[in-house]
Amino acid sequence: MDRFLAAKNANPAARSLYTHQDRASKTVSVSADITPDFSKGLIPTIVQDDATGEVLMLAFMNEEAFRKTLETGEAHYWSRSRNEIWHKGETSGHVQKIRALRIDCDSDALLLLVAQAGGAACHTGRRSCFYRELRDGEVRRCSPKIFDPKQIYRISS
Repeated sequence: MDRFLAAKNANPAARSLYTHQDRASKTVSVSADITPDFSKGLIPTIVQDDATGEVLMLAFMNEEAFRKTLETGEAHYWSRSRNEIWHKGETSGHVQKIRALRIDCDSDALLLLVAQAGGAACHTGRRSCFYRELRDGEVRRCSPKIFDPKQIYRISS
């Protein structure tokens, strides 16, 4: 657990994620009570808008993504399709500033409460990745489109 406990000169925006700051050594530490159990692999991470409560996305974290999230105060995930760490918003500018981090009772799932830059969390340009809804037997789009992915990601038609 000590690998998460020291984050020298942590980003001021990230300080609120930590539960204890040792002023003498300038290290910032988290309680073992909030450290996920990565022994079973990737940790599912639910991402929710801190202001509205809207669920924005579901992603996965490994130990390195968790550490980078704590160090920077911005969400980092493990991309299962690319097999690499992914800084949310690195390409689009739609970063997720962490406001709070919660862990479940078994320490094997996380909930991030974020301030979503740019208004959209989904790579399709929608506010939420959960933009398709089945209600009363009807399928509909339930999350607004904020941007055109072709313009943001320079996708050729």
